[in-house]
Amino acid sequence: MNIETKIIPTFADVEAAARKLDGVAVRTPLLNFPVLDELLGARVFLKAETMQRMGAFKFRGAYNKVSSIPKERRAAGVVAFSSGNHAQGVAAAAKLLNMPAVIVMPSDAPLPKRERTAALGAEVVLYDRDKEDREAIARAIADKKGAVLVPPYDDPLIIAGQGTLGLEIVEDLARLNLKPEIVVVGASGGGLAAGTALGIKAAVPDADIWTAEPEGFDDTLRSFKSGKRESNARMSGTICDALMTHMPGEITFAINSKLIGKGVSASDEETGRAVVFAFKELKLVVEPGGAIGLAALLAGKLDVKGKVVVAILSGGNIDPALLCRLLLAT
Repeated sequence: MNIETKIIPTFADVEAAARKLDGVAVRTPLLNFPVLDELLGARVFLKAETMQRMGAFKFRGAYNKVSSIPKERRAAGVVAFSSGNHAQGVAAAAKLLNMPAVIVMPSDAPLPKRERTAALGAEVVLYDRDKEDREAIARAIADKKGAVLVPPYDDPLIIAGQGTLGLEIVEDLARLNLKPEIVVVGASGGGLAAGTALGIKAAVPDADIWTAEPEGFDDTLRSFKSGKRESNARMSGTICDALMTHMPGEITFAINSKLIGKGVSASDEETGRAVVFAFKELKLVVEPGGAIGLAALLAGKLDVKGKVVVAILSGGNIDPALLCRLLLAT
């Protein structure tokens, strides 16, 4: 199936997702810190999805997708593949809806993510990130069980669910008589970026949205430059475990290439410093993949002087051992 035959979500789908998530997902705060404003010479806001259910934005899209499954199909459950945050999002959504869930996770996923996924009632199936195809494993399980496959990003309902985050950003800034001028969002498969762009651009079409990725895993940035979906040479090797997808999704890239089209990357060192800065200066616990946008800002990758800037802290599920290492290294 090519992209022409796939459904591209719209702002109306984001609005529908917002109605479905109302009272279920957490409306996370948009935080402003004088220390960050002074440091960057801008009005900087952080969308704290670290405070979302299961500690990451992924619950939004997962619940929007899983709750759309007809009741007569729910007994067979759902199957997903994820390095951790989508895993927990799907497990949490399935638990709320009394559905069984099987999650295919890499064996090197942070232990807290694996443990929390299992604690939510999901069956965890481990695979080798470098040698095995997680999607093929998940599809085989779904076919055997007659379950619904819940992809991590390349799905209209997943994207629309993530878009509620962008909608909230616009609404919360409007209450302060502000509009987002620059928005930095982490990108892996591109679902968060696509949803955020849909949620923001409908109301603020001139908002300047940028993706942020780890160095060496900047497939979205390279895809923007080439005009076609590019892949990463490796599937492991960065502290940003949540941002190691092979290549952008078909649907997400169709949206992101049109509404975003530009991005930056940050090194593991820069991202580690952002995690430490958030912990020490802002009193926030953020995982590396969730701090990639903040890392790009702190490293001066974007000219934000005098602007209203938003960076999305997409998740806070960091391995405690990694957090300790980063803190001790500074």
